[in-house]
Amino acid sequence: MRRWAAVVFLNVFLQGAAEQRWPVPYRRFERRPAVDSYCEALYPFCPTGDQDGRIPYMRSGDVISVYRLQTPVWEFRYGDLLGKLHIMHDGIGFSSSDRGSNYTMEWYELFQLGNCTFPHLRPNMYAPFWCNQGAACFFEGIDDEHWSQNGTLEKIGELTGDQFNAMAQWVQNDNETGIYYETWTVRSDPSPNATVWFESYDCSQFVHRTYKKLAELGVKLSSKTQTNYTKIYLYSGEPVYLGNDSDIFGQPALKNLAMDIRKFYRTFRPHQSFPDIVISLMEAFETVVLEKSFYIYYNFEYWHLPMKPPYVQITYEEIPLP
Repeated sequence: MRRWAAVVFLNVFLQGAAEQRWPVPYRRFERRPAVDSYCEALYPFCPTGDQDGRIPYMRSGDVISVYRLQTPVWEFRYGDLLGKLHIMHDGIGFSSSDRGSNYTMEWYELFQLGNCTFPHLRPNMYAPFWCNQGAACFFEGIDDEHWSQNGTLEKIGELTGDQFNAMAQWVQNDNETGIYYETWTVRSDPSPNATVWFESYDCSQFVHRTYKKLAELGVKLSSKTQTNYTKIYLYSGEPVYLGNDSDIFGQPALKNLAMDIRKFYRTFRPHQSFPDIVISLMEAFETVVLEKSFYIYYNFEYWHLPMKPPYVQITYEEIPLP
């Protein structure tokens, strides 16, 4: 047993003996917080969209086409390279017959995927610092070549202006209350009946939620092709709750745990030289595979994952339209 395990067990016991729900419910917030100026994006978030996230109002009698959009992650820079690994980004397109305009809607990281997956270790801060916000982006135009050249641009339905406006209101509320990106889906094993410990919260999950809302509004959706999506899995035994920043990094009794978490995330720090990357990959293999240990940050709280084979897996699996 790790040296900090007894203290963590005591903390959990003192919090109460309520039965843990799996998967852990994603935490919603009353409003989106301001972004810390330390967080910087390599590419600006939603550069051509409305800065306040507003979506245009459609006339009631308008007929709006809905498109399924999918393309390899960072296709604009690497082409189909990540597509060959089935690492895909998803969005939704709309075309208004009344306005004669096309629109793209997608949900993604404010500060790129790496910052949402692993934190920064700032020299003046003891607790790891996260730049893990994600948000919806709605802007005019559909880049046909970007989506169709190495991915998917397919019409899957039509909706009225009233249905679109109701969806837009739902999107704005969803966007205001679901504020952080989560890369990992954590399961007990790869079998169909496995226990899901944590669900991801990413671009494809936003698309699924939107499709579900459209179906609730009476929109009929159908695809002529198989609707597959990227999932990045971690496999572990039952996760162990550790606590939030103040629980862990504000208690002298948990100094060893705090140092262990910092050491784990140091392996995945950004802006490493090539020799450091090689060393970090070996350290990550030792920690995750040999020591079977991983820390996940979910709902602004830390959990320890006792890892199991096959440890990590990227899949491209079918999720039917609702």
